[in-house]
This record gives sequence, structure tokens and C-alpha cells, in this order.
Amino acid sequence: MRKKTKDYVPNPDFLNKFPAGKSGNQVNGLGEDKVRAASPFFWHKPHLQEFGDLQEAVINYHRKAPAIAAAYSSGPHRGPSPVELANKKSMLSAEQATQSVKQFVLKNEGDLVGIAAMDSQWVYEGFEIDDAWVIIIGVAMDHAHLNQAPASFENPTAGVEVAEKYNTASRSCRKLVNHILSLGYEAKAYPGPFATALNMIPAALAAGLGELGKHGSMINRQYGSSFRLSAVTTNLSMIADKPDNFGVDDFCMRCQVCSNACPPDAINSEKQLVRGIEKWYVDFDKCIPYFGETLACGICIARCPWSTPDRAPKLAEKWTLRLSKV
Repeated sequence: MRKKTKDYVPNPDFLNKFPAGKSGNQVNGLGEDKVRAASPFFWHKPHLQEFGDLQEAVINYHRKAPAIAAAYSSGPHRGPSPVELANKKSMLSAEQATQSVKQFVLKNEGDLVGIAAMDSQWVYEGFEIDDAWVIIIGVAMDHAHLNQAPASFENPTAGVEVAEKYNTASRSCRKLVNHILSLGYEAKAYPGPFATALNMIPAALAAGLGELGKHGSMINRQYGSSFRLSAVTTNLSMIADKPDNFGVDDFCMRCQVCSNACPPDAINSEKQLVRGIEKWYVDFDKCIPYFGETLACGICIARCPWSTPDRAPKLAEKWTLRLSKV
């Protein structure tokens, strides 16, 4: 049964860290009718955003769980340091470069890979990306572990799974950076969960990794919502993938599973206008306190029908057919 907002009382330790009179939805651009790049926000360095104190409170709370603290610690499990740029460029055609990159990712801990030409709208305000191409990597999660969400100090399994898959995605993108550097081309890694210049989800949508779901996360035709992202930008010329639309939007219009499963009632049943674009949106002010208390939550993506093992390909086939008829 759904746990309504009135039943959930946020932890005051988190509520007190919200900036006075400031809503995270306001910073995210909820209700704005003009298109613009996203502002630095949660998961950026604290001094770059207004919610830095709240972010630190959440991180410190999560670190009280030893298994999660260990998973998020720095070290080799986050991937290698960059190698030196090769003096001579390998003469690769765009087709060869694309094949080389994709094969490398899939052989080095990546489960999904897509390529897009860089768009300035994917760069957070105040940052710059000079590279012309972005490579998005997806790493599948263990649904049996994720489905134990929400995590707790007694059972942190789901939170640890999130951390470990971010580490896997980090290793994969940093290995890819070194592969591209060895070919003589510039490359930079963007591992999660902490953010820098690149807004990964819109880039991943363009690179064909899936569609945006009602829960604010991506849905892939193979893994559903059960995957994490990392990225690499580069000046190595490649061939861009196309967006992959297979009926998720229509499905989410009809489905209420994630919104019914969300204890703080943060998932909107209808699309919202955000920075000039109508899209699915999750209420930050409602979501984050619960996210903090439950060691990264994950309920919405765990309960999403697309995340059930082996179900996404069947749903994709069914809803692609419906889409084609429309």
C-alpha cells in the first residue's frame, strides 16, 4: 500500500540544511519557460551550489554505514589515472574509431555504450567542454540487490549496490580515457555519482541508451531502469548513435507503479515544464530527505516494471509495436 506524504515525516537534520527560503525545484528550473543549461546543483562540489550543506549532511549520514563508506572511498576500484597522450595520432576513420571505442567499453566492464555529438545544452552553467564528442557508458545493476531498497544500517545492500556500480562505471570510463589517449586523442572521464561539467542524462538520451521515465531516471530496452552511467568526452571523431524511442513515454503515462511506491510522494503523475522543456520531473524537496535517510533509496527504479529481470526486452517489443501503429 502506498505510503502517502502525510505519513512520512522528513528528518529535521536534513530539512534544517535546506537554504533559507530556497527550493531545489527552483534551482532546477521547474516552471521556467525558456530553454537553458542546468545550474550546478546536488552532487557538485559544495562551494559551487546552494545545497552544499544538505549534500554534506547526506554524505556524512551515508558514511555511517561502514559498507557504503568503504565502497565510496577513493582508490584503484575507481579506475586508473590518465596516461600520457600519445605523440602520434592513430589514423582511424570515424567507423573504425566508433568500433574501437564500443568494443573496448564492452570488454572493460561496460554493458551499454552510445555516442553523441556534443551539445552545449548538456554542459552545466559555469563550466566548459571543448571536446566534440561524448561517449556514454551504462553499467547494469544486480536487481536482486537493488530490489532490497530502501537500504538501512541493518541492511545496506541496495545502497552498496549503487555505490559499487558507480565504481564499475568509473573504472570503465577511466580505462576508456586511457585507450583513447593511447590512440593520440584527448579524452576526459566523467564518473558518477559526483558531477562536474557534463549533464549525463540528456547526453545519454541522445546517444541512444533509452528514454526518460516518470521516475526521472532512464529506461533502457535491455536493462530497464537498473543501470548507472559514466561518460567520456573526446576529440576523436566517431559516428553518432540515434535516440532510441520504444514507447516508454506512453507506458509511463499509464503506469503508476513508481509514483505509488514512492514514500515521500515525490514523483509527479504528469510531465512538468523544466527549463523550457516539458518532461518527467521528480520533486527534489520531497525526494532528497528520504534519499538521505535510506542510504540512496532506489525504490522507484527497483520497483519499475521495466527493471524486472528479462522483462524490459519484452516490454520494448510490445510498446514499440504500439508506437508504430500510432
